[in-house]
Amino acid sequence: MTMNYVWYASYGSNLSRDRFLCYIKGGKPKGSEKIEVGCEDQSLPINEATYKMNYPLYFAKESSRWQEQGVAFIGLEKDNKCQSYSRKYLITVGQFMDVIKQENNGSKLNVVLDEVIEHGLKTIKDSWYGTILHLGEADGYPIFTFTADWDLDVSFNKPSKEYLSMIIHGLRKTLELNKSEIINYLVTKPGVAGAYSRHDIEKLIN
Repeated sequence: MTMNYVWYASYGSNLSRDRFLCYIKGGKPKGSEKIEVGCEDQSLPINEATYKMNYPLYFAKESSRWQEQGVAFIGLEKDNKCQSYSRKYLITVGQFMDVIKQENNGSKLNVVLDEVIEHGLKTIKDSWYGTILHLGEADGYPIFTFTADWDLDVSFNKPSKEYLSMIIHGLRKTLELNKSEIINYLVTKPGVAGAYSRHDIEKLIN
C-alpha cells in the first residue's frame, strides 16, 4: 500500500490542537516540562476531525514531561462498549514518524505501516508509546495511533492537574464538549477515578 498521508488519532494531551502543534512546529506546551523539537516538515495538518475509538482509556506511569505523574494510554483490545474521544489529524507519513519519534524521547524507530495494517498492531519499541495500532480508514487514508504494549495489566496512576487540564482544554476547545460531558467522560477513567472528584474536574474546566 502506498500512502503519503495518514490520520494520527490522539487521545491524550494531543486532543488539544495547540499542544499537538508543538509536535509539528516545536515549542513548549503549556504546563509541560519539555520543549518539543517539532517535525522536519512543519506544515499544518491538511484536515482534522473528532473521532471515537473503541478502546479503553486509562492513566499510568510517571512522566517527566508532566510533573512525574500519570499520562494517557489506551488498551490494546478493541471493545465496542468503550468510546474514547480522539482528535484525528491528517498529516504526512514523515510527520507521523517524527511525532512517534518525539513521543519516544527522540529514538529513531523503524516503522513499516503496511505491517501495522496487516497485523492490526505492531510493537516497534519496548517503550510507553512504542506500539502502533491501525484503527481503520477514513476518506481513503489509514488511521493510526500509538500506546504501550502492556495493555491494562499496569498500575494506574493519577495524572497531574496540568496534564488533565490539557486534555480538558482539548475536549472543550477542540472537540467542543460541554462541561457535563467532560466531567462524565473523565471521572470514571482508571487513574482519574478516586483521585479527582466531579468537583475537582469541574474546577479545571475553563
